[in-house]
Amino acid sequence: MNDGDGTPAAAGRERRFGPLGTALVIIPTYNEAENIKAIVTRVREAVPEAHVLVADDNSPDGTGRLADELAAADDHVRVMHRKGKEGLGAAYLAGFRWGLEHGYGVLIEMDADGSHQPEELPRLLTALKGADLVLGSRWVPGGRVVNWPKSREFISRGGSMYSRIALDLPLRDITGGYRAFRRETLEGLGLEEVASQGYCFQVDLARRAIKAGYHVVEVPITFVERELGDSKMSRDILVEALWRVTTWGVGERVGKVLGRDKRPDAGSGGPEAQGDKSTKPAEPTKVPDGNA
Repeated sequence: MNDGDGTPAAAGRERRFGPLGTALVIIPTYNEAENIKAIVTRVREAVPEAHVLVADDNSPDGTGRLADELAAADDHVRVMHRKGKEGLGAAYLAGFRWGLEHGYGVLIEMDADGSHQPEELPRLLTALKGADLVLGSRWVPGGRVVNWPKSREFISRGGSMYSRIALDLPLRDITGGYRAFRRETLEGLGLEEVASQGYCFQVDLARRAIKAGYHVVEVPITFVERELGDSKMSRDILVEALWRVTTWGVGERVGKVLGRDKRPDAGSGGPEAQGDKSTKPAEPTKVPDGNA
């Protein structure tokens, strides 16, 4: 476990962190009928006390209906039916809002295709006891990918490296999507200002957390390429990421030259402004029929 630059996580030891509270695992879906039952079952077995929110973008293959069946059989599972395919970032933002409104203390990002292994979630939660945000990282010592073509690995490593240099961030895997946030962290990131998607959405939240002064820790994970269904990666997502990261990087450097603070808006201003608030475990409001 480290702070993203290969050094041991130490900064967080100087702060007192409150209890984590109830965890909500947010799983965005679009045409994941082949995977949804397996991933929800694995989450429930790995962390039985956690709750699951499936955020389905009106999948034509019936993913939402299958999720409803899981919710009907398990009161720890909820389903959010969205109007249509609006992208990964929009789905997570909707899930974050729902989770915060319903009193969850920890909000977790997880892919539906099994690439983020639920069995590794306990390690992320353990690390979060001494951090504001934990990233599951493929590119720190101990992290790895399985069944990825070299071209995909090159894009991922290259994207993280370019973002790290352009934005001056001490993170090895800035584009990864297996993450655990304390609720106070999300409340302080200015989520209402976030409009990015895909790779870029993950970069945006990470940069906001670092610039706001939150303690971010990377934990090694094993990322396994999906076996069923189709990847949602597209050329448009990559182009958006390159454009936005470059724009952010140039803007910050121009701001420094002109003596202006070009940090992203960060809500209430990070941990110093918020103080060391404790997060009390909270039972979410019951949602009829398991639907959000």
